[in-house]
Amino acid sequence: MDEQASIANSTGDTIVCYAPSMITTNGVWQGDNPLDYSLPLFILQLTMVVVMTRTLVFLLKPLRQPRVISEILGGVILGPSVLGRSTDFANTVFPLRSVMVLETMANVGLLYFLFLVGVEMDLSVIRRTGSKAMAIAVAGMILPFSIGAAFSLQLHKTDEELNITYIMFLGIALSVTAFPVLARILAELKLINSEIGRMAMASALFNDMCAWALLAIAIALSENDTSSMASLWVILSSTGFVLFCIFIVRPLISWIIRKTPEGESISEFYICLILTGVMISGFVTDALGTHSVFGAFVFGLVIPNGSLGVALIEKLEDFVSGLLLPLFFAISGLKTNVNRIEGSTSWVAILLITLLAFAGKIIGTLLASICYQMSYREGVTLGLLMNTKGLIEMIILNVGKDQKVLDDKTFTVMVIVALFMTGIITPVVTIIYRPTRRFLPYKKRTIQASKPDSEFRVLVCIHTPRNVPTIINLLDASNPTKRSPICIYVLHLVELTGRASAMLIVHNTRKSGRPALNRTQAQSDHIINAFENYEQHVECISVQPLTAISPYSTMHEDICNLAEDKRVAFIIIPFHKQQTVDGGMEATNPAFRLVNQNVLANAPCSVGILVDRGLNGSNRVASNKECHYNITMLFFGGQDDREALSYAWRMSENPRVSLIVMRFIAGEEASEPTPEDNTLIASTTETEADRERKLDEELIKEFRTKNSNNDSISYNEKVSNNGEETVAGIRSMDDAHDLFIVGRGESHISPLTAGLTDWSECPELGAIGDLLASSDFAATTSVLVVQQFGAAIMADHGDEEDPSEPFQSLRSTNLRQHSPS
Repeated sequence: MDEQASIANSTGDTIVCYAPSMITTNGVWQGDNPLDYSLPLFILQLTMVVVMTRTLVFLLKPLRQPRVISEILGGVILGPSVLGRSTDFANTVFPLRSVMVLETMANVGLLYFLFLVGVEMDLSVIRRTGSKAMAIAVAGMILPFSIGAAFSLQLHKTDEELNITYIMFLGIALSVTAFPVLARILAELKLINSEIGRMAMASALFNDMCAWALLAIAIALSENDTSSMASLWVILSSTGFVLFCIFIVRPLISWIIRKTPEGESISEFYICLILTGVMISGFVTDALGTHSVFGAFVFGLVIPNGSLGVALIEKLEDFVSGLLLPLFFAISGLKTNVNRIEGSTSWVAILLITLLAFAGKIIGTLLASICYQMSYREGVTLGLLMNTKGLIEMIILNVGKDQKVLDDKTFTVMVIVALFMTGIITPVVTIIYRPTRRFLPYKKRTIQASKPDSEFRVLVCIHTPRNVPTIINLLDASNPTKRSPICIYVLHLVELTGRASAMLIVHNTRKSGRPALNRTQAQSDHIINAFENYEQHVECISVQPLTAISPYSTMHEDICNLAEDKRVAFIIIPFHKQQTVDGGMEATNPAFRLVNQNVLANAPCSVGILVDRGLNGSNRVASNKECHYNITMLFFGGQDDREALSYAWRMSENPRVSLIVMRFIAGEEASEPTPEDNTLIASTTETEADRERKLDEELIKEFRTKNSNNDSISYNEKVSNNGEETVAGIRSMDDAHDLFIVGRGESHISPLTAGLTDWSECPELGAIGDLLASSDFAATTSVLVVQQFGAAIMADHGDEEDPSEPFQSLRSTNLRQHSPS
């Protein structure tokens, strides 16, 4: 032992002796100290790390800091920089003998977290963005890498020779972008579905791939001091492992997915097999001389997107990222000793490195962005986002320290640089980049403004296959003709669970009868089949099916962006309630209502909410019989009612449609409401009211003149003095209706609906729509509530021509082409 101690003293290393059998205690009543045993000590350490991390997350939330900042800071606070300065605390809670257990568990957590990062990554994103994302990623790496190389001389120990491995570790640490951290920052800033967010994700993904490749080379070089052939063998064997995963492992996992029956979850046996494969991959790459996390990351990368990836993320993410991953940052904090940085010169050097690396990434990204005709503000924002550090940089720094490439001072400096760079991103981006929804001009934002001899574009949103029959019948009644064909964009709305980013899938081809991988895909296939069948049997109809996978809170962004990109005139969304067997209405999912409300508030065109109670109860395609639709339009006045009448007018041109227009007119006893009568409306001037009445009269006059000889159309007027008489008038109508069409009427104050909003269950339907959709309404008729696109914006752009270029609001960054593979 004396000989070992002398060796330790001569090399500067520390030898720790402990009894490996001391794992669990016999209890305090037996006189044992629990902290002398490895398991109780580990539990205490883990608890302290999680509590410290969660406390910092709560404290830093107002500053909009990502969780990785709290995790790194938590480790620094528990380490020798703050609490660890107390010898008693360090020796009691984090003694040297416990470090091996702590690091082992931290690396197990890191192994599975990097596996999950690989599972979440979609490499097809890089293919879809082409050279643009690659150019931005490479340009953003070159300058920071060069700055890291330039500062190597200052940070390197003076008593050792500067080598290429040291330069590579510093350069990679400064130039890398943390993909998992960036994904969460973009989600918090609500930029993940924007063009700049998708470009940042694609660039960060390519940046990560380059960083992993460079790290593998750096590790291979660092572990060999005698022969260059060993480094070559490490690189070649690691390449062989990657190829094995791509050509052997991926097909095997694809076979497992195909073997799982449609609609069923993946077998627990296969899940356990894959989780074991993560450890085997880590063992193999560690044995080959790379690093265990590299193997886990590559293994996760070859897992196909779909139900298996979602199942793995759901089972692992909370436990791994919430409990085990903070241990890794705690270990990094225990290795970080701010006291090693002495003098103002060192702190000036840290500030200089941070600023130069930060500016280098921004300048490189900005230059590449300008080459691709992006604005300066977008280029700077993209550069800021690409400066995101965190997990990947911590891994690089820890590996460099373990390989004895980086000394304590350099490690501490780089951890502080990572904290600074990541900490300022969210606040700065929030200040300089405030994306506003651009209303790019095109004439056909409303049905009323659409030309009768042009293509009618409709975006149909569907939550479940139950919505399909009524919507198909509604579109069938909308009169597709050669003169005015209907282009239908069918969007299946799916809640995002467990993915790093939202997606919009464009279905271009059918799957040649292959079974669906999960319930969601089975529903998509059912919806696509129904609309493709409708397209084949009906002329003058074209259908483009899509699937939007995003959180309910931001799902309206996908809907509105798609509507703007495709220049649709009308969005049809299903009501959040469905009819029960006894005729009542029950909510299916409260989140659907939030989506509807957000679409109404943000839509770039007119919107219709469909209350589905069946439409004529039969499917024309299935029965090969022609349906006849009896439609009633209730007109009270205002822009929403004019839009509703325009849609009903279009439907009335269908020979299989009978239309009744019932106009309600204020009687002599009706009193004009004041703003206090309707809290939803701030004020309406007499001039605006007169203008609205004039527009109403012009449209009604034109409608009656052009349809005076049409026997399938009838026009009636009913006088009403208040809301009660209006309700009685609606209830007195016969029940021979298949569909009610009404305007939402929120921008129009009318004595005809006075008092009705006091009992509204769903204000998004308006007073009359809410009445017709209520459970106690006698009729069991479907209702279409129409809201017209804003009149003020229409006035601004009414005379402008359609732009020749397609819209930029939705790009192909997250459009995954749906193919048989």
